[in-house]
Amino acid sequence: MVSQRGQGNITPDELSHAHTLVNRINEIFDAKVVGQNELRESLVSTLLAGGHILLESVPGLAKTTAAETLAASVGGSFHRIQCTPDLMPNDIVGTQIYNYGTGSFTTQLGPVHANVVLLDEINRSSAKTQSAMLEAMQERQTTIGGTEYRLPDPFMVLATQNPIEEEGTYVLPEAQMDRFLMKQILTYPLPSEEVEVLNRVSSGTQSAEITQQPVSLSDVKLLQSMVDRVYVDTAVKQYIVDVINTTRGGGPAPIAGLMGQVRVGASPRGSIALMRVCQALAIQSGRAFVVPDDIKRVSHRVLRHRIVRTFDALANNVSVEEIIDAAFNAVPTP
Repeated sequence: MVSQRGQGNITPDELSHAHTLVNRINEIFDAKVVGQNELRESLVSTLLAGGHILLESVPGLAKTTAAETLAASVGGSFHRIQCTPDLMPNDIVGTQIYNYGTGSFTTQLGPVHANVVLLDEINRSSAKTQSAMLEAMQERQTTIGGTEYRLPDPFMVLATQNPIEEEGTYVLPEAQMDRFLMKQILTYPLPSEEVEVLNRVSSGTQSAEITQQPVSLSDVKLLQSMVDRVYVDTAVKQYIVDVINTTRGGGPAPIAGLMGQVRVGASPRGSIALMRVCQALAIQSGRAFVVPDDIKRVSHRVLRHRIVRTFDALANNVSVEEIIDAAFNAVPTP
C-alpha cells in the first residue's frame, strides 16, 4: 500500500479551491466541445503541469475549437499558426522591420508570443521551422536581432499532426517528439455526441459567446504551483522508473523478446513526464498525492510517442500501446 503521508503540504481549503477552478475550466470546455472527455483531461493536465501537447487525428475533430476554448477558459491570449512547407522560422518567432522614416529597426513579435498557441499541422512545416518552434517551447523565449524576448507565462503549445501516411508531411524526429509532455490521439465522436454537435450548430449555441466567467492567468499559476507540491511516494517513483526501464529491455522482470520489437525505449524525460502529469491529475481528482492508478490511466498518452518500434514490430502490426501495456503488466503495482 502506497503511503499517503506528505499530503499535508496542500491544505483541504487549497484542494477545494483548486477543485472549483478546475470545474470552471471544464464547464467552459464542455460548453463548446461535445464529448472528448479524455482530450479535456489531457489538455488541462498539460496546462497544469506546464508542458505542451501533441494532438493527432484526421481533420474535423474539434482540435482548433478545443485550443481556442482552453485559452478562453483561462482568460489567456490565443494565436493559431497554420504550418505549410514554405513557413519560415521568422514567421513564428518574429522579425525586425526597418522603418525608413526613422532609419531604425523595430521588432515585431511573432504569433508564438501568446499564452496558448495552436501549431496546426506541425508535420507540414519544414524541419528548420519545426526546430525553431520546439526551441521556443523548450527555452520559453525567442531571440530576435540578438535580443531575447520572454514568452508569456503561462505558455502552452498545442501542436496538431496529420497521420504520417498523408502526402506533403514531414515526420517529426524522435528527439522532437520527446519534447511533448503528452500525445493525444483523437477518435470520432459517438453517434449521440455527433447529433448533439448538429443540435448546437442548428440552434446557434455552438457559435455563441462564452458566458461563464473564466479563471485568471494568476489562478493557473496557482494551480501549477500546487501541482509542484503534490506528494509522490518513493514507492510510486520506483514504480515509474521500473516501468520506464522495462521499455528499454530492463526492469525488475525483463520481457523476453521485447528488444525485437523496441528500437528505442522511453527516456528519463518519460519518467519525469509520467510523474508531472500524474501530479496534475491528482489535483483534478481532489487529491494531494499520486496513486499508481494515475500512472496507468495516462500511460498511453505519456509514453506512446517516446517508444520507437523496430521494423519487425511495424511489419507485424504490434502497436506502441501493446508494448506499453506489456511493460506495465510485467511490473508489480506498489
